[in-house]
Amino acid sequence: MEGECRRGKEKKRRRRCIIFCVVAVLLVFIILAVVLGLTLRGKTLHTSDTLQGTFIARCEKFSGYDCQKIWGVFQQAYVGRDPCNVPVEEYNPLIDAAPFKPACNRMMFWSKTKDVVHDFTEKRDCFETLEESLLGSVLDGLTWCGKEGSSETFTTGCPRWTDCENNPVRSFWNRASAGFADAACGDVSAMLKWIHPNTFSPASIFGSIEVKRFNSTRVKSLNIVLVTQDNDVTNCTNPSLNDLQKELDTGIKYNCKEVAISQIQECSSHPEKPCGACW
Repeated sequence: MEGECRRGKEKKRRRRCIIFCVVAVLLVFIILAVVLGLTLRGKTLHTSDTLQGTFIARCEKFSGYDCQKIWGVFQQAYVGRDPCNVPVEEYNPLIDAAPFKPACNRMMFWSKTKDVVHDFTEKRDCFETLEESLLGSVLDGLTWCGKEGSSETFTTGCPRWTDCENNPVRSFWNRASAGFADAACGDVSAMLKWIHPNTFSPASIFGSIEVKRFNSTRVKSLNIVLVTQDNDVTNCTNPSLNDLQKELDTGIKYNCKEVAISQIQECSSHPEKPCGACW
């Protein structure tokens, strides 16, 4: 009888021990879940704060603007919205808040030559690209979106460029490109990469938006700089460039010149050389 009592007590102790262990494990999981949730939320807020900080810091390099106000107008375009339902017109107030200033005879457009163009314009004060304007500068290389029912800005989990047409980043660059092209005046330049057979792509931003907005009342000529590799056998008679000429407003003169990338890079390194001598 006494042995049975001992065994009964031992069973009860084991059960209590098992229950205690299960409860302890559950508590650990709950604590870990709470800590992880707070950490992830902290990261979301941090990345949002970082985006605002980057935006404001870049904006303040331009004098004469209320950067906090421009940030607020920028957020209104996408905050609280489905990240695949931010049409280009949502950025109209932003363009109005920081309109593009005409830089006649200095405006440079590009297609598939971003690195070459910006390496050149950063070293030589000859041309100005969209990415060197206020709005282009503050958002170059950044990602952002909102979510329905949220007042936050997110920098992760946002749709990529091709995931949906009306995502916040794509819509901004389409709208900004249109605004930059509307401001084009005088002799306009564009660097295009030679690609057989589609050097000029009607589906690119340059082909689908910018070229179509060049107005002959303001733009005198379009000068194409056809960027080639040193061993490329090509010239400005590429058939797709004929399509480009057809897209131009009547009255805009068209010029094209093949320039090896090595020549552009060499010219970038010699600021004493006149820009006109680069091609």
